[in-house]
Amino acid sequence: MLRKLLTQTPSSRRLLSSTIPFFSKSSLSSLSSSPEPPTVEDPGSAIGTTISVDRSSLFNPPDHSHESTPDSELVKHLKSIIKFRGGPISVAEYMEEVLTNPKAGFYMNRDVFGAQGDFITSPEVSQMFGEMIGVWTVCLWEQMGRPERVNLIELGPGRGTLMVDLLRGTSKFRNFTESLHIHLVECSPALQKLQYQNLKCTEESSSEKKAVSSLAGTPVHWHSILEEVPSGVPTIIIAHEFYDALPVHQFQKSSRGWCEKMVDVGEDSRFRFVLSPQPTPAALYLMKRCTWATPEEREKLEHVEISPKSMDLTQEMAKRIGSDGGGALIIDYGMDGIISDSLQAIRKHKFVNILDDPGSADLSAYVDFPSVKHSAEEASENVSVHGPMTQSQFLGSLGINFRVDALLQNCDDEQAESLRSGYWRLVGDGEAPFWEGPDEQTPIGMGTRYLAMAIVNKNQGSPAPFQ
Repeated sequence: MLRKLLTQTPSSRRLLSSTIPFFSKSSLSSLSSSPEPPTVEDPGSAIGTTISVDRSSLFNPPDHSHESTPDSELVKHLKSIIKFRGGPISVAEYMEEVLTNPKAGFYMNRDVFGAQGDFITSPEVSQMFGEMIGVWTVCLWEQMGRPERVNLIELGPGRGTLMVDLLRGTSKFRNFTESLHIHLVECSPALQKLQYQNLKCTEESSSEKKAVSSLAGTPVHWHSILEEVPSGVPTIIIAHEFYDALPVHQFQKSSRGWCEKMVDVGEDSRFRFVLSPQPTPAALYLMKRCTWATPEEREKLEHVEISPKSMDLTQEMAKRIGSDGGGALIIDYGMDGIISDSLQAIRKHKFVNILDDPGSADLSAYVDFPSVKHSAEEASENVSVHGPMTQSQFLGSLGINFRVDALLQNCDDEQAESLRSGYWRLVGDGEAPFWEGPDEQTPIGMGTRYLAMAIVNKNQGSPAPFQ
């Protein structure tokens, strides 16, 4: 089965170029002693457990601009929220508005992916990534007992590139493709249109968001949230670089205990970070997350980053899988440990200040994989969690080496260079040793920076390649 999947060549192939006691009632009550939120002088610092972000393929961020510029509609909107509330908003609310505000959110009205966008994801690097995800889905479908109908759900499909390559790579397995009902969870109208085009869809019904992909004759549906996808059917969920865009709350240790970092407007009318003078609702999630940490981890913490939305999403996924059967694959950059301070902004492939020109840059944060694991296990006793393992291990175990060898047999020199470059970006670590082109174009491997985790129904056993 694996060898057949890996060696077949789709008919239309694309080759792409500090220390205080752990959170307690006393520390919670100590947060309410200051009437005025203190300013965080160095929001980028992280004492104790820190995140090391590989910036080798990105330019250094420019200095923060202090020139007066007219406020954008999103800036006006954010300032109006802060004014209406009579105080600062959480980093999570700021992040959510910046990314998904219906009128001016970063993802909402444009294509932000690829070389001409703001960042590049694995499916845009090489067709092999989507093909390997196809291998994984077919193997899981086999373990599920080859159900005649399966909901294949992708969260945050981007341009739809991963799904396109998955369908092309599995097109010879008609029983599999004929069982699929594709559900794309996407809140951006602009990206929905791109997905529709790239999946070569035609309308089947004007009464609902449903179409048919001519790539495999597969029904395709669009939803803004996972809860809209019908349940009661065996389900396979793919979440590739989705969790990293979910809002995070940031907490910082102070003399008063743990305080949430907030976003406020300063006297100069610019956004700034401050610390909340009182306990916030997200503190409940902080306590939960810290109970999952080891004593050694907690002793070293000065900053903590948590994502309640990630926890809630994982629980929703686990409940579905536990009751309906199937599994979920999560691939993202993150850590197998508690996260300290990882939130970053990228605009046109450059790191920029998080508070500069909101809505013009992508905001993302490291994924806390232990939090995902504990959330799933807490939600359903009928699921098992596997991993994380590195993306390099995941793709290698599924046979990407065989696939690249097969593709190299049928390509010219330029395509071969593109294949090797794409392969290295997916599974390599650091700069490609074979590169002879311009230094600024040196392929940087993502193989160890990205991690893969699977959540499956216990009755199906361990999924490939986590056995």
